[in-house]
Amino acid sequence: MRSDVLDIVRILDKKTKRLEISTNGFFVDRVLAIAEEFPNITVRISIEGLPALNDQLRGIKNGFDRGLRLLLRLKEMGIRDIGFAMTVSGENCRDLLDIYHLAALLDVELANAVVHNSFYFHKADNTISNIEEAEEVMLKFMERLLTSPRMNIKRKIKDWFRAYLNAGLLMHVKGQQRPIECGAGTDTFFVDPWGKILACNGSEQPLVMGDLSVQEFDEIWNGARARFVRDEVSKCKRGCWMTGTAVPAMRRNIFKPTLWVIRNKIRVHKGLPILVGFENTPLQTTHMSMRRGARIH
Repeated sequence: MRSDVLDIVRILDKKTKRLEISTNGFFVDRVLAIAEEFPNITVRISIEGLPALNDQLRGIKNGFDRGLRLLLRLKEMGIRDIGFAMTVSGENCRDLLDIYHLAALLDVELANAVVHNSFYFHKADNTISNIEEAEEVMLKFMERLLTSPRMNIKRKIKDWFRAYLNAGLLMHVKGQQRPIECGAGTDTFFVDPWGKILACNGSEQPLVMGDLSVQEFDEIWNGARARFVRDEVSKCKRGCWMTGTAVPAMRRNIFKPTLWVIRNKIRVHKGLPILVGFENTPLQTTHMSMRRGARIH
């Protein structure tokens, strides 16, 4: 929404190998201008389902049309790392498989998350009441990912590991702890719009490590406050499983998701149900309290 977003990208592009714009696609021309100057940009267009449901949940008339138009224009320009992003909730879980099929047919990415609660989202009452329906959809989604129809081998393999990512999301939905320990504040950090360095954006209260407006980054990262925050993260029991911390954790412990993928691809091939965890027992339904961040919005 910022009129100076292109100037911001010009600065950040010099400081990272991969810069992602997360957008609802409303300002089509503004994103296209960024992509024209920076063809290696990553763009994820946030949608909440098929057209009618997306526009209802987001409250934006013709929002789906604008998002799809932006995606098609970016694809026509030759921008390669593009796709949809969807936050799964009780209201839109039934559209997840259709959105995946659309992304696969267009040969673009589909990132997905589930609703969370945190200080950053100003929410403490996000819940999925129809857990059984959501679980059924997510298990079918994992099966589709493990049998990905994509021709692009890189995207096919990403789909396999996205199945593991969704296993972690389902565990979160069912109130279980994350499958790999969190590295927030160590593997990653979150910068808020005012220059505060935080461990993440998923905590109940902000875990502030320092302030870039008055401190150098190295001073913050190696300081006593940062050590205190990392200790707090190590004791955190919220069980968040958001892309910003889940993917680095998976890369740090690549053996576990790889073993999960191999095991469940074999099971799906044999017609057996997916084992979400490494245990041979089904997940137990418990209390679930559940939006995403660490991108340019």
